Amino acid sequence: MEAVNIKQEARRLIDSLPENSTWDDLMYAIYVRQTVEAGLADSRDGKIIPVEEVRKKFGLPE
Repeated sequence: MEAVNIKQEARRLIDSLPENSTWDDLMYAIYVRQTVEAGLADSRDGKIIPVEEVRKKFGLPE
């Protein structure tokens, strides 16, 4: 897996925000980024639950 330079990624994230962004906008963007990266890492590590199992657990139709 490729190493990530956090400072460079933070700059890219900040640069992608609109000029009138707030601190809350920035914090939300960081939160979303971290959450997606954590989910992708879990998926790569096989820490997943099949959708059929989730549907059964919550009583949802298949």
